[in-house]
Order: sequence, then structure tokens, then C-alpha cells
Amino acid sequence: MATHHATIHWQLRTDDSFTTNRYSRRHTWTFDGGTVVPASSSPAVVPVPMSSAEAVDPEEAFVASLSSCHMLWFLSIASKRGFVVSEYTDHSRGTMGRNSAGKMAMVRVNLMPMSRFDGDKRPTRDDIETMHHAAHEQCFIASSVTTEIVCTPNFADER
Repeated sequence: MATHHATIHWQLRTDDSFTTNRYSRRHTWTFDGGTVVPASSSPAVVPVPMSSAEAVDPEEAFVASLSSCHMLWFLSIASKRGFVVSEYTDHSRGTMGRNSAGKMAMVRVNLMPMSRFDGDKRPTRDDIETMHHAAHEQCFIASSVTTEIVCTPNFADER
């Protein structure tokens, strides 16, 4: 069983007013490979300047982790089926709302992947939809959450 690590670091800044809730939410995520990501609360939740619009917020990271996991499975499945994926882009979206317990939660994530293929063997739309369904079924992150996750493949620029 694999173990994954992340270090989250926040520090009170001298210009912060902690007890009045006017402190910076900027912090860093450091991953086991050494990558450091600037992070913050979402400006939709905590207004700027106490949040940082340039940083990644947990809600964005949640959506990105679902999208990334789905993509990695899709690429693996396509490869095993003999299709050559030359490009993959997903403009995914997460929607916050009240869950069945009345709490604010990420209630829906819509993955909207578009893939391009090279080579002689080209998948049909049915092939692509089947591979996306299989990717969703295999995605570790999707299997770990109760959020509704919808995959709507984008065929607008299909090649």
C-alpha cells in the first residue's frame, strides 16, 4: 500500500490581525518530490487581501486532482487498447453547494475532457465514451469521494 505525503505550512505575518480574523490565508503545499505550491483560501470564501487569487485553493486542487486522476487512467486505457493519444485537455469545473446534510461542500465536479489521437487506429465516439467510463471507474480519487462526478467528453475539436 502506497503512502503519499504533503506538508502544509502557514505562518502568522507581522501585519496580520489574527484575533479579528484579518490574517493572511496564504500558505504553501510541499510535496514529497520537492514541489512547492503557493496555496490560499479561495477568494470566493475569504476576500482578497486575506486570500491570494494567484494561489491554488483547496477547492481548485480537489477538482484538479479528480481531473488528473481521470486523465491518467484514460491515457493508460487508451494505450492498452492501441490508441495513440497525442493531446488531452480538460476544462473541469467544480460546483460548491449544500450537500444532503446541509453543509457547504463540493457537490458536483464536471470533467470536460477533449482528446486528440494520432496513428492509424482512431477511436469512435463510443470508444472514447467507453474509455472515459472505465477511467472513472478506476480513478482512485473518484472512488474516495461522495461528490457527484460527471464526465462530458468534448468532441468539438476531435481529430
